[in-house]
Parts: sequence; structure tokens; C-alpha cells
Amino acid sequence: MSTILMPEPDGGILARRGEIVAALTAALPEGAVIHDPAETRAYECDALTAYRCPPLAVVLPRTTEEVAAAMRVCHGFGVPVVPRGAGTSLAGGALPTADSVIIATLRLTGVLEIDTRNRFIRVQTGVTNLSVSAELEPEGFFYAPDPSSQLACTIAGNIAMNSGGAHCLKYGVTTNNLLGARMVLTDGTIVDLGGPEMGPMGLDLMGLICGSEGQLGIVTEATLRILPCPEGALPMLIGFDSAEVAGECVASIIRAGVIPVAIEYMDDVCLREVERFARAGYPDCQAVLIVEVEGSPAEIEDQTARIRAIAEKLNPVEFRVSRNADESLAIWKGRKSAFGAMGQIGDYLCLDGTVPVSKLPFTLRRIGELSQEHGLKVANVFHAGDGNMHPLILFNANKPGDLERAEAFGADVLRLCVEVGGCLTGEHGVGIEKRDLMGVQYAPEDLAIQMQVKDVFDPGWLLNPAKVFPLEASRAHRSGG
Repeated sequence: MSTILMPEPDGGILARRGEIVAALTAALPEGAVIHDPAETRAYECDALTAYRCPPLAVVLPRTTEEVAAAMRVCHGFGVPVVPRGAGTSLAGGALPTADSVIIATLRLTGVLEIDTRNRFIRVQTGVTNLSVSAELEPEGFFYAPDPSSQLACTIAGNIAMNSGGAHCLKYGVTTNNLLGARMVLTDGTIVDLGGPEMGPMGLDLMGLICGSEGQLGIVTEATLRILPCPEGALPMLIGFDSAEVAGECVASIIRAGVIPVAIEYMDDVCLREVERFARAGYPDCQAVLIVEVEGSPAEIEDQTARIRAIAEKLNPVEFRVSRNADESLAIWKGRKSAFGAMGQIGDYLCLDGTVPVSKLPFTLRRIGELSQEHGLKVANVFHAGDGNMHPLILFNANKPGDLERAEAFGADVLRLCVEVGGCLTGEHGVGIEKRDLMGVQYAPEDLAIQMQVKDVFDPGWLLNPAKVFPLEASRAHRSGG
């Protein structure tokens, strides 16, 4: 059995299931409420598929007002609510409890306003990440955050987990590109926070909401910062015969004051499967960096020359600069398909710790040692430019005890990230995966203050139960202990 625990469902809520479903059905349009157990099973987990629990019901609203109506019903009955985007969370952030109602944003797909003069787009939060840039492309603009799951993941989930992506090194993560939000509170109140202004006055409520993992409310509309498309972009591929040396190359690039738009890392375990899966033409070596620069032709030439000079001091196996659009696509093809390629060879846990870039060489070496200690293989593929690591711990879900071994390995990796000056998560969130490790990064007093913030927005603790805060700490807090 897994070491991850969820609270026992509230028997009183389960006993009133029919009444709750009837109230939701009455408050919402036809087809907006799913309660047949055969259909709710589709929502029993997110991308952390090791843990499953069908919810009491699922609500699929199309407007902010419908979200508010559902929240009022749930609040009235004291029913826990689990906000859900596309279900791509890798940390169990959208795992329901048996007595909870999922409110999903998938039907909130409207593009409400595009203002290129003032550089913002306003959308409903069920739109996918990739579709935002697709809407902007004819105008010569784009939306910067680009998680690897951008084809499927939604803006709602990006806001909840403060997602980043390959290009966050230069442009920042979601919090750096979120200007405003319309949010529904636990009692159904609708509030508007921030707006299209580049520098809003007052409390930084956007910084509070972004990354709050559905603990404070459900964001139904978002105003996002947009940017003009760059004049040009050029990726290059650098291969090394040592993972540590590849990490040193990353640190050296940043130390030299060169800020590429992206620096991505893949090790030999990942490279072999990616090459078999995508035929991207990667070299046979221990580690590969994909470095992309952008700007005018002169800027690109200057940055490329500086990066080449840094890399050549470290004796790369290969230094390949894209010569055309097809070669650029080939360089990125393998990285974009890495998670899918690894999934073909078996089960894996995808971690999300972040470390200082200067600590990458040591961290990579230590992860290799932990792999030996736990007897499980690991593949490293991550956003190297900002130290956002994604070790993939390989295990066999059908082998008794393997999941627990993988979890123990993962916990050691995340502790390592904190020990070297990093943190537990970069963009996947805490969810249930890292919930009981929060005490590694935060003192009890820090967690108490965070829980006090949740008290303000969600006094009954109905939103996204059993996530983020260690269960014992949250029970003690709510009981006044």
C-alpha cells in the first residue's frame, strides 16, 4: 500500500448524496452535472495515476456564474470541492475524495478580449496553454509560459501550479505573466483581482493566488501578459560525455551573463528512449543540452558565439547549431516528446524539485548515487536554465513494493533539493505528492501562517482537501491545537 494517506470520507455527506446531486442539477443547466458512478470514474485521478478515488459528482460549468452556483450549493451542504483543469497534474493536485464534488474548467473555453496595443489577452481559464498563443499568432504576439503538456494543460491549472516551461528562463513563469483574475470563492462570491495594468497598486493578490493549488478559490477568467514574437530564434544542441560537465556548462552560461530563452537538459537514459521514439538525431553521449537564443540576427550571432566559447572549454562531444526550420524542429522534437518516450518503457514518477544552477553538477551526481542506493533507474530531463529538475524514477507498478521504493527515492531527491538551497517544487505543485515533505522546507511557524491565509479565503477548509499541508498539521490547526 502507498504511504500517501487521504482523509476518511464524511459519512453524513455520502448519506445525502442524492439530495446534493439534486440541488446541483437544479442549480445548473442540463448536462452540467455528472453523477453516474460509471462516468465519474473518468475523474478519479490526474496524471499521478498511482492514486485513485471517484468523486461524489462532477460539475462542468460554462460560465463564472455557473461555477458560483455550484460553489453555493456545495458550501450550503458543507461538501468539499476539488477544482480541476485538464487533469495533467503530476503531483495529485486534482485527486478527489469520495465525498467531494469536482468542479472542472474544461468548458470555460472563451477568448474574451485581445488587446495587442496594451499587450494582454483575457480568456476563460479552460482554454489550453497552446491555444492562447495560437489565437495570438496572427497578431504577431505570443504567450510565454509553455509547459511540456501545453497541448492539453489549461490556463486554470497553469495558474494553480504556477507553471513554467522551457522558455521560462527568459520570460518567467505564470506568476510573471498573470495580470488579473476573476475568481469564485468558496461561498460563491465572485471577485475580480488585478487587471490589465502593468503595475497595479495595493496588495499583490496575484502573487498570492498564482500557485495556491485551488486552496483559495476557482479562477474562471484570466488576464495574461502577451509579448511580440521575437525577430528570430535559433536552437543549438550540445552533447557531453559527463552529466556533471553538462551541468557545469549550464552554470557557466548563466555565470557569464548570457540569458538564452531556454536551456534544456536530457541524460543518457532519456536520450536512448527519445531517439528510439522520435528519431531526432541526437548524439550518443551522456548528456545533451538544448540551448535556444533569440533576437535580431546580430544578437543571435553574438549569443551563439559566446555560448560556443563557453562550451568548447568543456570539450563537448558535439556542438550543433540549427541551419534551418527543419533542423530546429528536430532539435526540439525529442525534448517535447521525452515524457511520452519514457512512458513506453514502463512506469515512472516525475519529480519537480528546483536547485540553484551552481548546484546542478553536485545534485546530478548525488541523484546518480541515490539511484544506486535505492536500486531504481532514473532519467533526468529538465529546465536546466532555472534549475527546475524533473528526475523520472523508473519502477514497475505491478511489482509489490516498487511504488513505495520509488516514493522513498523521490523523497530523498526532494530533500536533497532543499538541502542544496532549492525547494520542493518548481511548477508541478505540492498536491499530495510532496504534502508530507513540506516540513523539510518550512518551519511549523511558516506553515501556520500559510494555513492562516487559507482560513481567510476558505474558513471551512472545503477547497481541495488533503492537499499541500501535512494532514496532522492541518488537523491540529483547524482544531486550534
